[in-house]
Amino acid sequence: MTQTITVHLNHLTVLDISPVRKIIDPLLEKNDIASLEQGLSFDIQYPREPGDPRELSEIPEVRLWFVRLDTIYPWFPFLLDAKQGEIARYAAMLVPHQFNRVEGIQYNPEALEIFVMNKLFILSDWLEKQGIYSQFRLKSMAQLFGYDIEDSFF
Repeated sequence: MTQTITVHLNHLTVLDISPVRKIIDPLLEKNDIASLEQGLSFDIQYPREPGDPRELSEIPEVRLWFVRLDTIYPWFPFLLDAKQGEIARYAAMLVPHQFNRVEGIQYNPEALEIFVMNKLFILSDWLEKQGIYSQFRLKSMAQLFGYDIEDSFF
């Protein structure tokens, strides 16, 4: 079952990641972080004017909050519910992109490649430290972004 982290405007404006810390830190202390694998989603409460066409990933305050989160927990994508699109949304917060009415989100290709490779290296090391077999997990994450990673990569 997915657990939702609600982030309010006051969290965003002061870069307060306490809503995440309340869930993550106790599990880290108990060495039970794996219990949350693909178990988190976000509910971002950012008020917008009527008619504001921006997606949340186009709002600087929201993006900066995610940059802060990613700096503290660079392995965070491991916890995001891929089936609900949370990993793609997380990437949109960190990778330059544009929206296309027909094709949806269009990431900057070079930036996306750097993001994916960075996350693969970070997650590979982190998962190994957690004692979690990671090759399939990492390949699956890369495939979400259109990358086929060969076994020799690892």
